Amino acid sequence: MTVLAIRGLNVSFATEGGDLHALRDVAFDVPARRIVGIVGESGCGKSTLINAILGLLADNGRITGGQIVFEGQDLTRADAAQMRALRGPRISTVFQDPMGALNPVLSVGRQMRNIQYRSSLGRAARDARSAEMLQKVRIPDPEAALSRYPHEFSGGMKQRIAIAMALMMEPALLIADEPTTALDATLEVATIELLRDLQDQIGCSVLFISHHLGVIAELCDDVVVMYAGEVVERGTVRQVFRTPRHPYTARLLECDPARQSGRTRHLPVIPGDLPDLRNRPGGCIFAARCDRRGEACAAPQTEREPAPGHRARCILAEAT
Repeated sequence: MTVLAIRGLNVSFATEGGDLHALRDVAFDVPARRIVGIVGESGCGKSTLINAILGLLADNGRITGGQIVFEGQDLTRADAAQMRALRGPRISTVFQDPMGALNPVLSVGRQMRNIQYRSSLGRAARDARSAEMLQKVRIPDPEAALSRYPHEFSGGMKQRIAIAMALMMEPALLIADEPTTALDATLEVATIELLRDLQDQIGCSVLFISHHLGVIAELCDDVVVMYAGEVVERGTVRQVFRTPRHPYTARLLECDPARQSGRTRHLPVIPGDLPDLRNRPGGCIFAARCDRRGEACAAPQTEREPAPGHRARCILAEAT
């Protein structure tokens, strides 16, 4: 069963210099009870993708083509009221900065109670459910924690509270937007383990956004690699990390600091810059930075499937 299916999604933003084509023909699935990671450099379109799914694009942004099918409903055709009904109960989000999700002037208990405004439970029952959720995310003395304010918790605890709030209504899809970036290494590992445990308990699907390859490898079942608003490779974590079929994925893995065996003053980088998305190249989007490019790369590229479920948008994929 597929919870979320993205089909040929195109998103553009109106700018003074012309339309900026932020997403082009993005397509992938988020199956039931699976964790799908989205990875890529800054500017690859991860945040635009999230906002398109949630119906929260900026005023100058618009979906120009494709479908976002969630539980059989095409969200590109949903109105504002329908999207509000989905956000929270069926699609929840955990953001990078927990303070962006927590109101500093309201107690944690009141915020968690407010999230349950669609519930028919009374105040005491809502508070009991909130405490139970805080216990699941390993907040000490959860009943007392309900009366405390966000500034009274550490960064790691605030992030766990944000996760508890996102999962309060047991959504079908949780979108986690780089939730471990602001945490130190120890808290990052603990948060990954917590997300995996909660996802298994609740049975939801997770769309996990990150630029951290190690986190993607540790947490996710499947991975989607994006570059300049396009999906260049997708497959299981084992397929993509062990046998990358797109040159961009291979270079991205080579640049991972965790793969450096010795001390160095210069970390590896991918030479060149992102293309101008107001004037996209007609051929392979990565060709200008690719050390394996050839004449055929000037033509539009289609996805190839070198192994079952493993797809890459590169003419070299099947020969790699």
